[in-house]
Amino acid sequence: MTKKHLFFTSFTFKFILAIPIFIGMFFIAMIYGAADVSVRDVWLALTSSASGEHISVIRDIRLPREIAAIFVGAALAVSGAIMQGLTRNPLADPGLLGLTAGAYAALSITIAFLPSANYFLTMVACFIGAAIGATFVFGIDSIKRGGFSPFRIVLAGAAVSAFLYAIAEGIGLYFKTSKDISMWTAGGMIGTNWKQLQIIVPFIVIGLVLSLFLSKQLTILSLNEEVAIGLGQNILRIKILLFIVIIILAGASVALVGNMTFIGLMIPHIVRAIVGTDYRFILPMSAIVGATFMLFADTIGRTLNAPYETPVVAIISMIGLPFFLIIVRKGGKSLS
Repeated sequence: MTKKHLFFTSFTFKFILAIPIFIGMFFIAMIYGAADVSVRDVWLALTSSASGEHISVIRDIRLPREIAAIFVGAALAVSGAIMQGLTRNPLADPGLLGLTAGAYAALSITIAFLPSANYFLTMVACFIGAAIGATFVFGIDSIKRGGFSPFRIVLAGAAVSAFLYAIAEGIGLYFKTSKDISMWTAGGMIGTNWKQLQIIVPFIVIGLVLSLFLSKQLTILSLNEEVAIGLGQNILRIKILLFIVIIILAGASVALVGNMTFIGLMIPHIVRAIVGTDYRFILPMSAIVGATFMLFADTIGRTLNAPYETPVVAIISMIGLPFFLIIVRKGGKSLS
């Protein structure tokens, strides 16, 4: 095999190829919507201090929204990949295993009991809720001996998620706060502003960077715990650190855009078919593919029935549910 052929089959080439696709999707997302703008308007809004109606729409509404889509897509995809490697469960996803439901319930409680809470406090509440939701799911699954069962843990996740969503909806109805959390219920980037991004994005960046530092250990852990112990790894510490990363990524995502299911399930499977099973490659590729996919879904949501919006969560679910059934049919194996 020649060096040239090795390059074209390498992770570096595939990642470089993914970058222009991501950039192209970003510009498409910036151009199309209820108010279509030109490429020139987008370029001026991003590179100059020019003013105008379309430029104001881009800078104040569309740009923060698409930045939110980028970071949320990356966060959910990476957190899903980590969960699948950590639990060796091909059906793992923050939305399917109680994390986003827990964060959503915590969000509802915070809005009801602490209506004056700032955005940072709301985000911390989502972190705590995500941790509680995941703890419930893993706790239920661990009651039965024999280790984690991929399908049993999904059933536990569905039950816990339904329970936590019921709590959230009940609180919203009783305290009449349903309208205040309707943005999160819709699962979209509507109303995202720069102040929210300034608080949320640093946490997502920290989570993504930590995941890359732990990617080698995750690869070994995803294969066999005995091998990891034999190589001198402290698997308890690694699991705790990875669990913290998942909570940061999933909690921050829910605090910003609400409940999003299936991204963390779909993207890692797609990425494994492209780059293999090494998490040093899976995590960075999942980040860029997840960001690109979220930009695509948000663009469809804004343009499908313009000037009205189709909830992004509905679009992702329509794509994700058949994907979930395919993975179940394949016995949890990645796409190939």
